[in-house]
Amino acid sequence: MESYQQVWSRERWEAERREYLSRLEPWVKDRLNRSSQHRKHPVYDFLFEYYSFRPAHLLRWSPGWGVLLEGATRADVGWKDFVPHESGIVLPIGAFPEHRLEYLRWAVTYLEAVALREPSFSCMGLHEWAMVYKASTVRHTCVPLRLDRRQIEAVVESQSLRCTHYDAFRFFTPAARPLNRWHLSRETSFLFDQPGCIHANMDLYRFAYKIAPFCPSEVLADAWELACQARIIDMRASPYDLRSFGLEPIPIETAAGRAEYVEAQRHLSAMAQPLRLRLLHLYRRLLNERLTMHPAAEAITATRSPSPRNPCHVP
Repeated sequence: MESYQQVWSRERWEAERREYLSRLEPWVKDRLNRSSQHRKHPVYDFLFEYYSFRPAHLLRWSPGWGVLLEGATRADVGWKDFVPHESGIVLPIGAFPEHRLEYLRWAVTYLEAVALREPSFSCMGLHEWAMVYKASTVRHTCVPLRLDRRQIEAVVESQSLRCTHYDAFRFFTPAARPLNRWHLSRETSFLFDQPGCIHANMDLYRFAYKIAPFCPSEVLADAWELACQARIIDMRASPYDLRSFGLEPIPIETAAGRAEYVEAQRHLSAMAQPLRLRLLHLYRRLLNERLTMHPAAEAITATRSPSPRNPCHVP
């Protein structure tokens, strides 16, 4: 099988790389500047700490697999998976590790399931409230709460906790977990994630970087920017006061605030769905082309059922 299906001239790939870096470099530089000055950001630091993609890796560019970059060297992309070609470099499909085919199969099934579900917009952004409910400490010590403890407890107790995302639920306080409509677990998270969830949409960033450099950097940048928007909504709806960081609260303790949150949630979901479908198509194509290269691998993985694991725990 030919190692590439497309040929990009130096002019084209250098322009694509410049465009990508113009989108991501400011975020990385801000993060590194904060770290060097020992400053915290309660919104953006999460994207570098909760997700395992290093800032340096965000500055590596890739067109995806099967694209011959004329006149390029590995130093131009930063990924060791690219191999030299007589006229440049290319990322061959065979560079994707065979031991990760199981993950691809799981991810295709997961993305399909979430994409086909009806979105739900009934959680009202109460997850951050449930994370401090009747707790003696807070998760974000660099910003104050905008309500006192009794007010926070009253808000949580007056609403129905309807969180569907395990990786939010697992940070609920022990007192808050029994208040959630569903008792979520790592094993059942596969069944509950849905396209209206702020966190499920934020996690599309993880699906993009989990297959870097096989994921085109343009898709990675789209996923990063969506995750940033999701995180902003997430924290604006929290009980923390972020006005010193230029972010006005979405006061979900009021009817108007809850309506504002649902509107923001719907808008984000509408933006996320095309990206989810694009990632699903990318994962399917990567899986199919990698299996076609080694039919024996297909026979082995075809006997296995998709694993209902969460994307936080993949090879």
